[in-house]
Amino acid sequence: MWLPSLSFRTDVMRLKKTILVLLGAVACAPAGTGVRSGFAEPRCCSAEGHAVAERHRMAAIGSRRFTHAEFWSALEPSLGSSSLTVREVGRSVHDRPIRAVEFGRGPVTVLLWSQMHGDESTATMSLADIIAWFASQSPAEGQLRERLASQLRIVMIPMLNPDGAELFQRENAIGIDVNRDARNLVTPEARTLKAVRDSLRPQFGFNLHDQNARITAGNNGNQVAIALLAPAADEQRSYGPTRSTARLVAAVIASVLQKEIPGRLARYSDTFEPRAFGDLMQQWGTSTVLIESGAMPDDPEKQKLRALNVVAILSALDAMATGSWRNTDPAAYEGVPTNSRSAVDVLVRGGSLVLPGGQPVRADIALNHEEPVARRGPRVRDVGDLSAVIAIDTIDVSGLFLHPEPSMLTRRQNATWIRFDTTAAFAVRRGPSASSDLVRTIGEK
Repeated sequence: MWLPSLSFRTDVMRLKKTILVLLGAVACAPAGTGVRSGFAEPRCCSAEGHAVAERHRMAAIGSRRFTHAEFWSALEPSLGSSSLTVREVGRSVHDRPIRAVEFGRGPVTVLLWSQMHGDESTATMSLADIIAWFASQSPAEGQLRERLASQLRIVMIPMLNPDGAELFQRENAIGIDVNRDARNLVTPEARTLKAVRDSLRPQFGFNLHDQNARITAGNNGNQVAIALLAPAADEQRSYGPTRSTARLVAAVIASVLQKEIPGRLARYSDTFEPRAFGDLMQQWGTSTVLIESGAMPDDPEKQKLRALNVVAILSALDAMATGSWRNTDPAAYEGVPTNSRSAVDVLVRGGSLVLPGGQPVRADIALNHEEPVARRGPRVRDVGDLSAVIAIDTIDVSGLFLHPEPSMLTRRQNATWIRFDTTAAFAVRRGPSASSDLVRTIGEK
């Protein structure tokens, strides 16, 4: 009796297995989700992530500005857990300890680092909440926690630039942007991250940042809440195995966040930056995803974004633990609009500007806040025909008159100037006279 060769039988079995996987993926895709044939949407972790973010929120860190000492003091109750390993992996310029927190015993290693820019703290808050959850014995989301623990080795460096965090500035104490030091490694913070990566050789990485609060999703889109990127590893922005894997992980996150923040998700520019850690991590063989937290309405301390980062990170970690990232449609990432134009914070449109003693002048006014996330300290950025300007908020004062408050004016002899270097404050009135009916005020007095 003739029997097929072992190699032939193996090929047939592989083909059957592939067909079953594809059929299963199609069957699992809910109708109307836009999932293409052969791909499946993530099953986790929107609800689970929100539950973790709410139940294990590190209450001692309630605002975006906190120091190295305050952060580690808040984490102290969790760090004694037998589930965690904490070790010092380096020292900053000012000799502050840079610590890594490790969770899990699995075969797949994941490295996450945040706040390499000292004023970008959103994900640091999120990692604190995740660490508190890892340390807890709560049965809530226990299956997810055990799944991650059994399949992953998760190493987190939640404050890579503690000296920058001390002053809430981007750069380290020397004035160097740590994320432009991946090639030369002249800063102790950059050397620390590189040494940790080289010792672990992680399969996956997360580069966690905050971006400009004024960026829109597409040319006429909303203010971006979160931007994602599978960074390029070369000038050609090619997709080798490492970057292709990162793209699928980013697609997992995009699939989850599109439902959380529709219209506020974007892709960060993938222009190759040979000095940056995300780009070089791809070269070094670690599939790395960049998560940039922008801003959202009514979220001055980025607490909504803090929770969304928990959702994004846990969704990706679960996909890594289960291997489901392999079945994700890359179009979920590629179809997201790019980070586009930088908007102004407020556009006051359609009014006429009145200076004391002068005739009304038809002019739009653009305002930018000194603190764009909290939307405090508006200052005049531009005046004139601003019909092409994109704004996060628009105030239509068509047919009305804008009277600058005295604090905005400089007077010399018989002349008056409007000042751009002071807090903006306007009275919106029905007529050109300063005694005409007041409709509203714009700015701060």
